[in-house]
Amino acid sequence: MLLLNPGPVTLSERVRQSLLQTDLCHREPEFFDLQDEARKRLVAAYELDPAQWSAVLMTGSGTAAVESMIAGLVPNGGRLLVVENGVYGDRIAQIAKQYGIEHEVVKYEWMQAPDTDAIVARLDADTFTNVAIIHHETTTGRLNDIAALSRACASHGIGLLVDAVSSFGAEAIDFSDGGIAAVAATANKCLHGVPGAAFVIVRRDALAKATSRTYYLGIARLAQLQDARNTPFTPSVHAYYALVEALREFEDEGGWHARHRRYADLAEQVRAGLATLGIESALPPGESSVVLRAYRLPAGVTYEILHDALKAKSFVIYAGQGGLSKELFRISTMGAVDKDVMNRLITSVGELLR
Repeated sequence: MLLLNPGPVTLSERVRQSLLQTDLCHREPEFFDLQDEARKRLVAAYELDPAQWSAVLMTGSGTAAVESMIAGLVPNGGRLLVVENGVYGDRIAQIAKQYGIEHEVVKYEWMQAPDTDAIVARLDADTFTNVAIIHHETTTGRLNDIAALSRACASHGIGLLVDAVSSFGAEAIDFSDGGIAAVAATANKCLHGVPGAAFVIVRRDALAKATSRTYYLGIARLAQLQDARNTPFTPSVHAYYALVEALREFEDEGGWHARHRRYADLAEQVRAGLATLGIESALPPGESSVVLRAYRLPAGVTYEILHDALKAKSFVIYAGQGGLSKELFRISTMGAVDKDVMNRLITSVGELLR
């Protein structure tokens, strides 16, 4: 089965074989060697200085990393401004509510881009300790502009918390301007690992001020023990095997720049191919990520019909979310897929429409 959904991804044979390595006890030095390599490679993925940045690993999905970031890095008594233009922005607001974090939501329609100037004006008008935003909002495939917001946060002395679950490893993230305090992501999307390993890339000065609202996902304790070659709980050892091998493969293939180019080529191939069949993109390419794009369902074809017909051909696509479920379908270019796979996908859609 070829997975064209936004994670988990179709694995390369190299990563799949890594799952067959020897069983490890998580209290032995061999596991800590594995953990150290994963953390080192994650920081290196965007050429960050390990003296300033730390990769904090945890067992869970991407949402676990986001929750750990929000619960740990918004200080006690802090105020969070959440930028929402899709399901995952709303999820951050729900996390803040769950932990009793004082927050305000700047809400946009799901098909709409956030207005950075308006958000900055809100920062000028009130006091916030943090801003949270989704980088790639997979609800629609929109790539939100975080660069200008990051610069504004830096000038205001505000820590920007970025959900990069579906962009880390394939889209540009500028860590250099001082606005970003942390980025949450996962192994099983653009890095091409397996579900079960997630992480937060966090500034060490922000980590030093982390709170302890949560137990299992407490980012400060996780970081402290991992720095000491330790772990508080039993991690998903085999998911860590796969993450390390995926990161090795990621480096061998040229890192995030090469992955971005590869995804962009595939995304454009799908967009152009579907356009010849009369299927429109939900957003212009310039507003979309290269990781996943949303398309309008053809007239007279429901998502269920399209999904089932393509699954019979070994393709798994993804529905629109919420109120968009009757209008859109989504196709991701992550994982071990290539131009031949996408040609067969387009051919299969054409056969259905005929």
